[in-house]
Amino acid sequence: MDTTYWGRNFGVVVLKDWYTRRILWRKFVRYETLADYREGIDWLEEHGFKIEGIVCDGLRGLFQILSKYRVQMCQYHQIQTVKRYLTMNPELSASIELLSLANQLTKTDKESFIGAFEAWCNRWDSFLKERTHDKRTGKSHYVHKPLRSAYLSIKRHMPYLWTWYDYAQMNIPNTNNSLEGLFTDLKTKLRNHAGLSKERRKRFIDEYFKATFKFYRRD
Repeated sequence: MDTTYWGRNFGVVVLKDWYTRRILWRKFVRYETLADYREGIDWLEEHGFKIEGIVCDGLRGLFQILSKYRVQMCQYHQIQTVKRYLTMNPELSASIELLSLANQLTKTDKESFIGAFEAWCNRWDSFLKERTHDKRTGKSHYVHKPLRSAYLSIKRHMPYLWTWYDYAQMNIPNTNNSLEGLFTDLKTKLRNHAGLSKERRKRFIDEYFKATFKFYRRD
C-alpha cells in the first residue's frame, strides 16, 4: 500500500494485492494519514480478505497501528530516505559509507546487512555523538544532524526491513516497486490529459484502475 500525489492537495491511497495484482481499495485524499490506511485495512477485513502481510513506507506511527500483521518496510523507500538526508554526493566519509551501505539493501541478505550496519555504527559511534555548544543560548546540538537522521531511520526501521526474508515461504515482496510502476504509468497517461478538473481526474484514475486491474472498492 502507498499514496501518490498530484500537487499539494490531491492524492490517492491505494491497496493492491501482490498475488493477484488487483487493486483492492483506493481513497482520494489531500494528504495521507494513518486513519486512511487503517480504513483501508479495516475494509479488507470486513469484506473477508485474509491479510498475509503488508508492504508500506515508513510513515511515522504506521508500524504501530499495523502491529498485528507481518509488515515489510519498503526497502526502496528506506534507500530514498537515506538519500534525502545525505544527498546523492555526500562529502563526509561516514556519510559516503552509510549511503553505500544503504544502496546494498535490496542486493544483500539480512545477516550481511545487519552485520555491516553494526560495524558502521561501532566505527562511527563517537563521530555521531559529537556536539557543539551555542555560547549565546548555552544549548548544545549534534554536529552531524543529517547523518544521525539517516542512521536513526535505518535503526528504527530495521525490525521491518527483513520481514520478506524471515517469511521467505510467503513470497512477500521487499519493495513497493509494483505500485511505484503503476503510479508512474498512471501519471504519464494523465499528463496527456492536462487541464482535467479534479472530478474528471478522479474518474480517469478509476477508469485506469478498472482497465488495468479488477477493482473492488469504489466510493
